Amino acid sequence: MTNTHSSINSRRTLQSAVIAILAGLVGFQYLTGADAATPAAVPPAPSVDVVVLEPQTIRTWVNFSGRLAPVESAAVKPLVSGAIQQVLFTEGQQVQKGQPLFVIDPRPHQASVQRAQAQLATAQSRAKLAQDEWSRAQQLIEAKLVSQSIYDAALSSHQVAQADVKQAEAALNQANLNLEYAHIVAPISGRVGRAELTVGNVVEAGANAPLLTQIVANDKLYAEFNVDEATYVQFARNSKNAQEMPVELTLASDSSVTYSGYISAFDNRLDTSSGTIRARAIFDNKDGALTAGMFANVRLGSAEKIQALLIPELAIGTNQSKKYVLAVEENNTAAYHEVTLGDHYQGQRVITAGVNAGDKIIVNGLSHVRPNSVVNPSVTQEGAAAVVASSH
Repeated sequence: MTNTHSSINSRRTLQSAVIAILAGLVGFQYLTGADAATPAAVPPAPSVDVVVLEPQTIRTWVNFSGRLAPVESAAVKPLVSGAIQQVLFTEGQQVQKGQPLFVIDPRPHQASVQRAQAQLATAQSRAKLAQDEWSRAQQLIEAKLVSQSIYDAALSSHQVAQADVKQAEAALNQANLNLEYAHIVAPISGRVGRAELTVGNVVEAGANAPLLTQIVANDKLYAEFNVDEATYVQFARNSKNAQEMPVELTLASDSSVTYSGYISAFDNRLDTSSGTIRARAIFDNKDGALTAGMFANVRLGSAEKIQALLIPELAIGTNQSKKYVLAVEENNTAAYHEVTLGDHYQGQRVITAGVNAGDKIIVNGLSHVRPNSVVNPSVTQEGAAAVVASSH
């Protein structure tokens, strides 16, 4: 009896276990079936900032490297011989045109002036006597009291005396000029260099005259730079007057100050070895910091402003050797546009082909957007400006 009861309990336990397993299998199938019937969640469209392209009036600029050169400079040399008596300046001093620099011993030249004055007085006295003799000869020849030869001799003496007066006057002028040259003055305004010869040195005038000092004008300076042939042709065709082209300059060692100038001239021929033409721009040395010989960065602007489409640098992608942008089109779909780039302009690029005015260009998140994908665009000029500023 006991064995029969145990057997019944075992069967009941087995049945309970089978029922539990079947219930678990049914629940699992229900749950997995419900999950399979539920569709997968679609990720949201990425948010992007876009800018609407509008034509803008800009002036195109091209950058060059150049060097500063003086507009005026003068090598001061003696024009008369003698001993240097005075040096009237200090090295590096700012001098004005006509300011005394050196004094060469004037005494020999003063003596020459006095001698020339005496010779002129003698010549004038002889000329007066010859004038009187000729006047008397005129009266006598009219009265037929002297021969023609005597009259001719009187006329010749008068003419020679007049020539002697002119020669004496010229000698006096030269003597006065030499006396003036003994006092050497600055031929131009500018900064003077050191005195190469000092007091007591004897100098000789002429072709081998020694250098006394140099003066470099520093109120204005040239920036000399080489312009490539293509750029020169473009500017020459678009501008009748080279001075209409604005030029900006910053120093290679300090770009904190910008100097504004204008083109003075282009050279009259192209350098065939480099394919460039030399250009000169003039700048006012407004703060006195510019000095001849400095390296400078020069920006040459077009004479006329143009209408152009501008795109921030960060909106431009690279596909091998090609440049492209993504534009938001119908149904907020990102479309691939291959573009042709023009000049740089304030952190942006001029687009010459590939897009049109009114196109909506994605300006950020380019790496997270694929062509033909859906995006969530936000058209804000402020956002575009922020992107531009971040690219500077």
